[in-house]
Amino acid sequence: MRLLHTMLRVGNLQRSIDFYTQVLGMTLLRTSDNPEYRYTLAFVGYGSNPDHAELELTYNYGVTDYVMGTAYGHIALAVPNAKAACDKIRTAGGNITREAGPVKGGNTVIAFVTDPDGYKVELIERAEHHSEGTGLR
Repeated sequence: MRLLHTMLRVGNLQRSIDFYTQVLGMTLLRTSDNPEYRYTLAFVGYGSNPDHAELELTYNYGVTDYVMGTAYGHIALAVPNAKAACDKIRTAGGNITREAGPVKGGNTVIAFVTDPDGYKVELIERAEHHSEGTGLR
């Protein structure tokens, strides 16, 4: 088995595509529109299936916001330097909600950013992480 994608419902598809591509450095991989069932999909990521997991951004026609449930946690991205990634995200207009620093009770350096729909994205500093393909160099 392999993780293929995670789906997020978004209130403004272009705003979300812009965030994930321009702020987090992902690539828009493909889109599909289904007017009969009133939704549009956009897949973004640092590479395509099957080699990389993707995010499926789902826009349901006419729905501009969603109530965040208490079960959802976050998406996690490996970055070579969490502080540098925060600086780059902030410069690109992203909302840093936790600055880079050690996780409570540990030594791993993490940070959090929030996307335009309120979804949390954790940045985890990984020394062995290669910067190519992440957009967060």
